[in-house]
Amino acid sequence: MSVERQLKEQFAENREIVDALLADGSEPDAEYTIEHHFSATNFDRLEKAAVDAFKLGFEVNDAEEMELDDGSVIFCFDAIAYHKLDASLLDKACEQLIQLAAKQKVDYDGWGTYFVGDEIEDEDDEDDEDSHDSFH
Repeated sequence: MSVERQLKEQFAENREIVDALLADGSEPDAEYTIEHHFSATNFDRLEKAAVDAFKLGFEVNDAEEMELDDGSVIFCFDAIAYHKLDASLLDKACEQLIQLAAKQKVDYDGWGTYFVGDEIEDEDDEDDEDSHDSFH
C-alpha cells in the first residue's frame, strides 16, 4: 500500500476511534496515553525505527519478540505520546510515523489508547477488603 493511501485510511480511522471513545463517555479534555505500534521481521530495521521515533519526541518502549500463529517471529515496539484525544494531533503523529516506517521498511500497525472516565464505584467497597484489587 502506498504511503498516501495508508495516510488517508489512517486519518479516517483516527476520526472513527476518537468519535467512538467520546461517544462512549471518555473524557474529551483528558491527557491520553497514545501507543503507536510498529513491527518488523528484521530487528535491526525495527531498532532504527525506534531511534527515529525517539528523535521525533516519542517515548519508546523496549522491543519485544512475538511468535505469530504460523510460527514466524516478528519484533515490535510502541512509540508513546501523551496528549488530548484530538484527531489533528493524531493525524500529525501518524503522518510522521507512517513516513518513518516507510523509510525504515517496517510496519506501522496503528495506535491505541485507553478509555478515560469516571471510575465506577463498587457499592460494597467498604465491606469488601479485596475490592481494592479489582478493576473497574
